[in-house]
Amino acid sequence: MSEISIHELEAAINFWRARSPSGGDELVLCKEASALSKPYALLIVQRQTSLSPDRLDPIAKQAWESYVRLNNSL
Repeated sequence: MSEISIHELEAAINFWRARSPSGGDELVLCKEASALSKPYALLIVQRQTSLSPDRLDPIAKQAWESYVRLNNSL
């Protein structure tokens, strides 16, 4: 799998946010958006534009792969 750009990560986060909006008084993100927001924030802080999928933790990797699969089926 090729590198994931910061723009692709942002699109995936927005996809999950639209699919499962924040809820509760705290407006907590769904687990997929939350998992992807961590590597997204790291890219911003480290001033990088992409990352290898191997750097994703298991939950973020599953969220990313599900996003790609679902987005390709639309």
